[in-house]
Amino acid sequence: MAQGLIEVERKFVPGPDMEERLQELGCTLEHRVTFRDTYYDTSELSLMRSDHWLRQRQGSGWELKCPGVAGVPGPHNEYVELTSESAIVAQLFDLLEAEKPEMAGVAAVLHPLKLQEVASFITTRSSWKLALSEGHEQEPLLRVDLDSTDFGYAVGEVEVMVHEKAEVSAALEKIFSFSRLLGVAAQEKVPAKLLVYLQRFRPLDYQRLLEANGLSEATGD
Repeated sequence: MAQGLIEVERKFVPGPDMEERLQELGCTLEHRVTFRDTYYDTSELSLMRSDHWLRQRQGSGWELKCPGVAGVPGPHNEYVELTSESAIVAQLFDLLEAEKPEMAGVAAVLHPLKLQEVASFITTRSSWKLALSEGHEQEPLLRVDLDSTDFGYAVGEVEVMVHEKAEVSAALEKIFSFSRLLGVAAQEKVPAKLLVYLQRFRPLDYQRLLEANGLSEATGD
């Protein structure tokens, strides 16, 4: 698989005063944005059932999330994010065991690979970053996203992006430490927006994922 950044994340349920709490902890608001996410898969959910998540985000392009390195068990997720279209296409053809094209973008291979839209929804997000002290310029940046969707679901996420497997443990320590400061319960597990969407609007597909090796705990985001 092509190399990508490793996303280490933990989701939580944000309280009504979460933005004030983030400011108290030294976080600064980066931006507020509204966007649409559209997810694609086969009719059998071949990608999601193997913990791969293909998304097109309005204004950002395509992304394929792939299972990350085996890490510490707990209420967090690790994914490798592919954003290069050539890398995404190559990985899709490997996953779906199809003959690779010579050159093609993601949109061009949707039909040949029998990939179709399975979910589409709008998210309003406020993105925060932890203000780092002097002398820590090389430390991976901790980010917090607070999301609310057009179907009435709200979720927060503490995230650190790293380049190497060796950095994952330190990222996890940072995430868990900051989560405690936010008041997140130690073993709290919160479903991702996509899984809640499927549960509400495509219950048969949601049930498929529940039966596929515990993917009810995958992020899908």
